[in-house]
Amino acid sequence: MSTAQSRRKPLRLVLSAAAVAALAATTACSTSSPAKTASSSGSSSAGGSSKVIQVAAAENFWGSIATQLGGDHVKVTSVITNPDTDPHSYEPTAADGRTVAGADYVISNGIGYDAWSDKLLAANPASGRTALKVGDLLGKKEGDNPHQWYSAESVTKVIDQIAADYKKMDPADAAYFDAQQKTFTTQTLAKYTQLEADIKAKYAGTPIGASESIVTPLAESVGLKMLTPESFLDAESEGTDPTAADKATIDQQISGKQIKIYVYNTQNSNPDVVAQVNAAKAQGIPVAQVTETLAPANATFQDWQTQQLQGIADALKAATGK
Repeated sequence: MSTAQSRRKPLRLVLSAAAVAALAATTACSTSSPAKTASSSGSSSAGGSSKVIQVAAAENFWGSIATQLGGDHVKVTSVITNPDTDPHSYEPTAADGRTVAGADYVISNGIGYDAWSDKLLAANPASGRTALKVGDLLGKKEGDNPHQWYSAESVTKVIDQIAADYKKMDPADAAYFDAQQKTFTTQTLAKYTQLEADIKAKYAGTPIGASESIVTPLAESVGLKMLTPESFLDAESEGTDPTAADKATIDQQISGKQIKIYVYNTQNSNPDVVAQVNAAKAQGIPVAQVTETLAPANATFQDWQTQQLQGIADALKAATGK
């Protein structure tokens, strides 16, 4: 998924032999490396239980949210943490199998994005485990845009569901989880929420171009008009070759300055995208960047998203003068 990678690998759903072996004889606790474990945050609860919910998140952006909502009463381990790892084609390890096996709560994205997580769950069923598949929560099916962590509306629904699940799993600490959720939504996410509102208020309807479909939910969330053909965005996200017609359309949009800014995923760059970025810059079209997973890997969801939103806001201001 780095810029040196010319094309994503096709999605692979077959688990490695090591992972299958580990899942066949899993232990009851996670042995993931410290680098994959997100430390819990928040103050200790007063008068609540000492229970700590073991949480496994397929991706670290959902893991970051789960950590902050759970505070001292959760321990979250995210599987995908390396910014150079492509979640679409990730092959789980034996340690990942043990992480899922020991989890009380498993959060995955779904919508065809991390099918490997389904394999991990199926290999080690547990009647007492709670599983949240974001796509199912949002009513999305495979083929829909999976990048819902770039939609503020979707993120809000996920936050509500995680908090509700925590309270069901640990009712003695329901008041603590309510306080964590309130702090997270009203204070922690305040800058993120404000930037979304500011961009929508100032720049709604502004035409933009993008390198792939990861930008589409973001554009919809802040009211920007995506001009890049959806077929090109999907091809780039899925690692297939875009059509010559789509590339010609984008070339015309850039050369004619039909788009005000161009937004690209720096973790999934290839010659077509590099050419579009260079062409946009040559035309004086501001370029903004996004990434697929937390960058840096130890960033919080809100810091990561705020930085990207600020970059887009700055690009829009440079393009429009507003």
